[in-house]
Amino acid sequence: MSDTEVGTGETRLPLQAPLVLGALLFAWLFWEPVVTLLRDWWNDPEAAHGLLLGPLALYLAYRAGLSEHRRPQRVLGIVILCGAVVLRIVSGLAAELFTMRMSLIGAALGLVIFAWGLPQVRRWWLSIALLVLAVPIPAVILSTLALPLQLRASAFGAALLKWRDVPVVLSGNVINLPGRSLFVAEACSGLRSLTALLSLGVLMGGIWLRSPVLRILLLLVSIPVGMFINGIRVFLTGFLVFFVNPAAGDGFMHLTEGWAMFVVAFGILGGVTWLLVKAEWGLRALRGRNPSTADVRG
Repeated sequence: MSDTEVGTGETRLPLQAPLVLGALLFAWLFWEPVVTLLRDWWNDPEAAHGLLLGPLALYLAYRAGLSEHRRPQRVLGIVILCGAVVLRIVSGLAAELFTMRMSLIGAALGLVIFAWGLPQVRRWWLSIALLVLAVPIPAVILSTLALPLQLRASAFGAALLKWRDVPVVLSGNVINLPGRSLFVAEACSGLRSLTALLSLGVLMGGIWLRSPVLRILLLLVSIPVGMFINGIRVFLTGFLVFFVNPAAGDGFMHLTEGWAMFVVAFGILGGVTWLLVKAEWGLRALRGRNPSTADVRG
């Protein structure tokens, strides 16, 4: 081996050592948020959408690649990284999982900005948004949001049952039918499907729409679609219980009905996306632009 090769090998170690040390420190500090997040994705039905959004976010980031306008922003990256580390330590002392997991995303953002700058963050905005949506909502906020949705779904379902001449008495989130009471539980509030529809709205808007205004519009449309479909689900449950079989309110039939209604909601959201895409292409045509040359990476 020549002296030049030895010297090259010796100069590599000081350059690689900080990177290896930094990676080990990052893994040690953020190991708990990663493990608990993966555990909740796997075990918690309210967080199961993360099993899809997490890998999908990584794939979209890989497909988008590096921005041609990237440039390191060392100071800003270090400031954000230090803030994320402080947030991680404080949230760890308080045992607050949501903040702890958001500190993980904040630290990753700091590293991206340190290495490639804000242009790369803009390039990967869709992946970042999906990762944020994949973090489970805290239980306190979840309960606060679930109750109003339960009451709205119960009221809408009861109104539709009365419209179909079904004798029904509504008491909060309990729909009383002759010989049977339907309890619209927190799991049936529609919050799970609403979270999934919001994620789908962000994904479809990021892939197929270029206008930020239309992306926000699609996101806003997904909220009433989710609430409407859940109300229809409550109505169908009561209708089947009253006219067909009381067992329709429980078990496999109830679960299958929920999945079927989510597919309908997905179809409605897809139709709205198609209409917005057509409208956007029409506006571009009026401006003399060729929509076929649009960049689909977002």
